[in-house]
Order: sequence, then structure tokens, then C-alpha cells
Amino acid sequence: MRRSKRSRKDRLRRGIYILPNIFTSLNIFFGFYAVIASVNGKFVSAAYAVYIAAVFDLLDGKIARATNTTSRFGVEYDSLADLVSFGLAPGLMMYLWALKPMGRIGWLAAFLFMVCGALRLARFNTQVGTVSSKYFVGLPIPAAAGMTAATLLLFHRLGLDAGSQRLLMLLMLYALAFLMVSSIKYPSFKNAELFRSMNFNVLVAAILVLIFIAAQPSITLFSIGSMYVVSGPVVTLWRIKKAKTVKTESREANKPRPLP
Repeated sequence: MRRSKRSRKDRLRRGIYILPNIFTSLNIFFGFYAVIASVNGKFVSAAYAVYIAAVFDLLDGKIARATNTTSRFGVEYDSLADLVSFGLAPGLMMYLWALKPMGRIGWLAAFLFMVCGALRLARFNTQVGTVSSKYFVGLPIPAAAGMTAATLLLFHRLGLDAGSQRLLMLLMLYALAFLMVSSIKYPSFKNAELFRSMNFNVLVAAILVLIFIAAQPSITLFSIGSMYVVSGPVVTLWRIKKAKTVKTESREANKPRPLP
């Protein structure tokens, strides 16, 4: 009787562990679909697939923590899925969409984006437990991938030709690659208190954002992505300036004053 209860519990535990990995598999599925869509020239579908992969990437971690089924296997599988969905897929998408006529310079930029994403994921895995969960060190790779997808969707929405802005796309990939491997801190929004107690005005603002995304997805996603990407360097520069100001004021306060 005791053995049957134990075996039932083990089967249940194995079943629970399957759940977050299913969402991770859906993440890598849509990442692979984004690759196939890019190869077939369906770039808008590829961009949306990147966003759908990001949704499943968000859910697998939440479900694993909620069901207490986090594991080393899940962390490694999630990183491999992220490399496909947010490293290879957007890099190839940007190359085939805008950078292919640039030849070697174009595919090297796409490769740099992917390899910096891989380095970002490897660094994140080694820093688990040693860095505060309130922020990310470097731009998260899903945010970088989302920025490339939002740019493509915005160009499609405005009827712009990617060929006229190849240099801009190239510089954007280089900038995103640098931000991923930088030490600039970005908010992670993992603070539990943020979701336990929410101000009414914040809730209304969140609903309005969802409405804007539904009405104008390309413009809204591009605006949100741009603000998040820029927020890291801006906040870092503000903190450096504030630290210098405090240091200067402290030095002035401790400076010996002449006797009257």
C-alpha cells in the first residue's frame, strides 16, 4: 500500500515536470517556424512567431516556479530553446529581410547577434543565485529579439522598404548585440509584490496598453520595445551622474573651511 502511494506520487511528480517543458517545446517550435517562415519569405509571420515564442518562454518559467518543478534540465532546455527562438530566428530573419544584399557584412551582423545572445544566456545561467532577480545584467535576449520583430512589423505597417534602411538595420543589430553582453542593468519585473498588490491606476494603464496592442500591434510593440531597450543605458547614465554628484557634494562638505 505504501509502495503504491509512493509510485503514484513519483508518477505525479514526473507528470508535473512535463508541463513546463511542454511550454518550452512550444517556444522552440515557434522559433523554428520563424526560421522556416523567413526562408520562405514570410517575414511578417516570422516576426509574430518570435513574439508567440516569447509568450511561451514567459509561461514556462512562471509555471515551473508556481508548481515548484524547476530543475537543471529545465534551465538548460530553456536556454537552448531561447537560442533558437531569439538568437537564430531573428538573426536569420533580419539577414534575409534586409541585410542579404550587403553580403558578408550582413550575415556577420546576424551571426554577431546570435553569438552575443548565446553568450548572454550562458552568463545568465552561471549567475543564477548570485545576482538579484530584480534586474537582468545585460539586455535579455527575448527583448532583443522582440525589438527586431517589432521593427520589421513597423516597416510593414508603414509600407517602408527595408532596402532603403539597410545601414540602420545593421547598426541596430550591432547595438542590440552589444547591449546583450554589456553589464547594463534592466528591470526584470519578477518582484512578487508587483503582482500581489497593484495600484488601480496601474491596472487601468495595463488594460490601456493591451487595447493599444490589439488596435495597433506594430506601433505599440515597437514603442514598448524601444522604451525598454533605451531604459537600461538611460538609467545607468543617470545613476553614474547621481553618484558623481553625491561624491562631489561629500567632498565639498568634508573640505576644511578657513578660520574666520
